[in-house]
Amino acid sequence: MSSDQLPSMVKCTTRHVRIFAACVDNGVLVPVNDKLTLDVDPDNEFLWNDGALQQVQQCFREQVEAYGGRPLNDYNLRRIGTTLENLIRQLLHSGVIAYNPDGRVMNYSMGLPQQDTPQPR
Repeated sequence: MSSDQLPSMVKCTTRHVRIFAACVDNGVLVPVNDKLTLDVDPDNEFLWNDGALQQVQQCFREQVEAYGGRPLNDYNLRRIGTTLENLIRQLLHSGVIAYNPDGRVMNYSMGLPQQDTPQPR
C-alpha cells in the first residue's frame, strides 16, 4: 500500500480487528506511511491458540500484499478488516477458537456458541 502523506494515523477498527498505519515503538503506536500493524481481538472475546493466530496473521499478510500499490485509506483497510473478521467467524464456527468465558463482556458477537445436544433415545 502506498500514501504520499498521512495527515493523521489511518486505521480500521472492526469488532475483533484493529489495523493501524503505524509501527509500535516502546509500546506506543507511531504513525508511518509504509507499514500496517494488526491488533487481533483487543477485547479478548475469544480463546486463541497459536495456530489460529498464525492463520489470522498470515491472512493479514496476504491481504496487505494483495492491496500493494493501492491507496492507504480507510476504505481499503476496512476491506482487509472485513476479510479478517470473516476468517475469525470461520475459525469460531469450526471450533478452532471459542468464546472466552472470562471475557469482559459476553455478547456473542459472532453468533451463539455451538453446544452439543443430547441425541434422543
